Amino acid sequence: MRIVVDANVPAAEACFSPLGEVVRLPGREIDARAVRDADALVVRSVTRVDEALVAGSRLRFVGTCTIGTDHVDQGALARHGIGFASAPGCNAEAVVDYVLSSLLTLGERHGWHLAERRVGIVGVGNVGGRLLSRLTALGVACLACDPPRAEAEGAAGFHDLDALIDACDVLCLHTPLVREGPHATRHLLDARRIAELPPGTVLLNAGRGDCVDGQALRGRLAGPGDVSAVLDVWEGEPAIDPALRDLAAIATPHVAGYSLDGKLRGTHQVYRALCHRLGLPARTPLDALLPAPPLRRLELGAGLAPEEVLRLCTRAVYDVRRDHDGLLREQHRQGLARGFDACRAHYPLRREFATLAVALEAAAGDLAPPLAAAGFQVE
Repeated sequence: MRIVVDANVPAAEACFSPLGEVVRLPGREIDARAVRDADALVVRSVTRVDEALVAGSRLRFVGTCTIGTDHVDQGALARHGIGFASAPGCNAEAVVDYVLSSLLTLGERHGWHLAERRVGIVGVGNVGGRLLSRLTALGVACLACDPPRAEAEGAAGFHDLDALIDACDVLCLHTPLVREGPHATRHLLDARRIAELPPGTVLLNAGRGDCVDGQALRGRLAGPGDVSAVLDVWEGEPAIDPALRDLAAIATPHVAGYSLDGKLRGTHQVYRALCHRLGLPARTPLDALLPAPPLRRLELGAGLAPEEVLRLCTRAVYDVRRDHDGLLREQHRQGLARGFDACRAHYPLRREFATLAVALEAAAGDLAPPLAAAGFQVE
């Protein structure tokens, strides 16, 4: 059995080599010739899986180690009798870590406290739902917008997008890319809605780049300069708009979910799906893939405000400024597209908040609730 795997998928040999020959290729180099003699294909979001890729191949299975599936033409796979699996929820915790790191950084930069903000969450699925839970536990007021869920479950607890724009200081987008239909999300934040963002709004997009009209956002940011943008996803990746990048308060190369933990969960979910497709037991457990974190424990005493402690612990595990600076550095060195992809291909080790235990002295016991709410282990 021949299994073609994106070079950025971790632990591929540990999972897939017992099933057959593993062939590693950069995601953007996986083409029809590369998969023609393959039985299985394992990708991430940079590989477009469509009719042109799979026609004439002997593929029996395609798996994407990502939450999103808009890069996969599932209709084409079905027409050719090719099984498909994705990894829903695999990196959701990492994306929430990214959002918290970004908001705590902007709060420090601009002199506001997260607990004083009202956050609108657009898309309350695997990522948005976890974000809503963590922010609510932190005492942050939140409003949720998810029209498909509101339609299926009832409107209670959900608000429309325009209401969020009017009422919220922070707007977080965590929607999939849906190009057509009653709940289409392409340019969900269009020119009209971007113009209506109240002064002081923070727009954070860690969902899909095409959900925001980048040209309109660039115009708003270049104009009054009264809103801020945190952008991890972009139209036209990897050749993103350099002007929009320069105007964003935080600009990162589609790495919000790039924790080692999330990547390994994605690999393992696709591995289990392939085993199921083949009628074989999945003999490699997830725990066998996860190494011990390099930073396992912090000890804290009294004397710091809760938000200072959250920033300290957050940055000990993941500091979003590293990814912002890395994107600028690599794009200056290698150009837009090459630099963007280089950041992703050579991404440094990153773990999730849940891997860090924080031991508190008795006098610092009041810090336990916010730390636990943010996702850290508290001792």
